[in-house]
Amino acid sequence: MNNKRIFRGRGLGRALSLNLGALLTAAALGLTACNKGTAPGSSPTNDTAASAASTAQQQVDGLPQLALTPDSVHIDYRVWGKGEPAVVLIHGWACDAAYWHAQIDALKSKYTVVAVNLAGHGGSERNRTDWSMGNYGEDVATVVRQLKNRQIVLVGHSMGGDVALEASRRIGDRVIGIIAVDSLKSIGLPPMPAKEIEHQLAPFRENFIEATRNYVTDKLFEKGADPTLVQKVAYDMSLEPPAVGVASLQSLLQMDFSKVLPDIHIPVLAINSDLGATDAARISKSLPGFKVDVVEHTGHFLMMEAPDRFNPVLAKDIESLVQQAHH
Repeated sequence: MNNKRIFRGRGLGRALSLNLGALLTAAALGLTACNKGTAPGSSPTNDTAASAASTAQQQVDGLPQLALTPDSVHIDYRVWGKGEPAVVLIHGWACDAAYWHAQIDALKSKYTVVAVNLAGHGGSERNRTDWSMGNYGEDVATVVRQLKNRQIVLVGHSMGGDVALEASRRIGDRVIGIIAVDSLKSIGLPPMPAKEIEHQLAPFRENFIEATRNYVTDKLFEKGADPTLVQKVAYDMSLEPPAVGVASLQSLLQMDFSKVLPDIHIPVLAINSDLGATDAARISKSLPGFKVDVVEHTGHFLMMEAPDRFNPVLAKDIESLVQQAHH
């Protein structure tokens, strides 16, 4: 199976926000105030109110929140920090938001960090039949509409890069840039023929668990990679519901960038592994200003394999997008 092509993209507004944690925190704060001698019905001082708000914010950080898409799918997401811009992390095919775990602490002190579980992944619902990149883009756009941040940076790993393009089209001017992580490498190549797509999907249709584990193990990590991480990723991804996984993969392979890229008028940067080559010159013909950093001796999950080298590059790219947006 061709690694460069099957994960080519690697490498919906109604909204409902539920935060039981915030309500519980507020209730707990109220009880604490009463226990400390605040008379029922009296108003706390401004300092007390500010302290309560601060404590509530700290406790809410990272707790699950929900957004409801136009096609009535609940999307699970979590938020840390409160800076500008909001950095929205989008996972790849058959993965989930936890795959960004090593980036949260590195970003939350300066930015608002948002990790999204796309429909059918992680804690998000599966009550959907159309698993297109466009619908996944609407998942992200729905979450972003609930954020108060003026500026948004979309960071997409693998399939998440394709999703970021679709999300940007739906969000509009608030998006100041996209950072693709080992993704979008096939931009500028002809669309994959239908027969080839079916050929690549066949093993996944026949035995999704086995095909996924074999593919992850054989194609997505370099030789000598941490076997524990390889096994974890292969196992995690193989547990994606086959109906979601196969349909999503088919949509990914059918991605026609020529229909999407004309709507992209913001900088697109990339942070890629050296497991597969990146033809930056070819991609730049479709995305003027495209730039790529390569993190050497890493595989497809470079943000997990080498966060000490990946995170500084990610921070540099975010700051670059912020600076460009100010000019």
